Amino acid sequence: MKIGNGLKGHTALFIARLFSGLNINALKYLLPLWIAPLSCVTLRLLFGLLLFWTIGIFEKPDTSSISDRVKLFFIGAVAVFGYMSLYAVGLSMTTPVNLAILNSMQPIWVFILSAIFLGEKVTGNKIIGILVGFIGAILCLLSQPEKGLATNPLLGNILGLSCSVCYAVYIILSGKILRRVSNMTMLRYTFLGASVSSLIMTFVVGFDAPLFSLHVNAKAIVAFVYILLFPTVLSYLLIPIGLKYLNATAVSIYGYMTLFVATVASVMLGQDKLDDIQLSALAMMCLSIYWVSVAESSSE
Repeated sequence: MKIGNGLKGHTALFIARLFSGLNINALKYLLPLWIAPLSCVTLRLLFGLLLFWTIGIFEKPDTSSISDRVKLFFIGAVAVFGYMSLYAVGLSMTTPVNLAILNSMQPIWVFILSAIFLGEKVTGNKIIGILVGFIGAILCLLSQPEKGLATNPLLGNILGLSCSVCYAVYIILSGKILRRVSNMTMLRYTFLGASVSSLIMTFVVGFDAPLFSLHVNAKAIVAFVYILLFPTVLSYLLIPIGLKYLNATAVSIYGYMTLFVATVASVMLGQDKLDDIQLSALAMMCLSIYWVSVAESSSE
């Protein structure tokens, strides 16, 4: 791997994970006071859909088949929409740190699902790492934040755990297809499917966004614009660069950054207060991801 390419990969992942960490805090500020969780998801998906299809006009067409595009559409309709919806609704009920901890289980779910459905080798180190992660997740699920910081922490934590499973399914299902299609094709069709699901859900539950009322709040608008431009679009464009130039271990370790950024920002903004249970869960989750990532790297 050339040094220049390695630097590209590290830079792309550093920026993408920084955006992801601050995304949790921006969403926590907006949900549900300024915009309902599912309404926010709908706007994010439609904005990403518009930009990705616009960018795709200037990209050289790839040789993807109709079958691949249909598969990507349904992956988006189920996994991408499920991930973003569970993430938003869960965050509106629990604290940013709890959601960041539980969402960081994505690599662990990928290893488990890959072992079950793809027959990937399971080693003792992977099992130990996964068990440590589950103990950390249970601690996080059972944590009770201070009154006023979370409206329904247990349900929010369960949804946060569920969204990490959804994203792992997305990674596994889209992994093989991504070898045959371009990054932009994958983004266009997964966001198309997710947008269709989101519009159907909006039709059922309605659209609620006081953010766009006559009494405009500048901070809320800035937070919403940040969410649209950076975590929704730029992060999705940058992560494939990291995947292209770095190995799986390096990519997984960058997951720590989202945890770190979200935790520090949450405490500084008064959105969360770290207790002994959260600190223990945070430490165990980081240890788990590192342990499983090293085990995965040594088995390659």
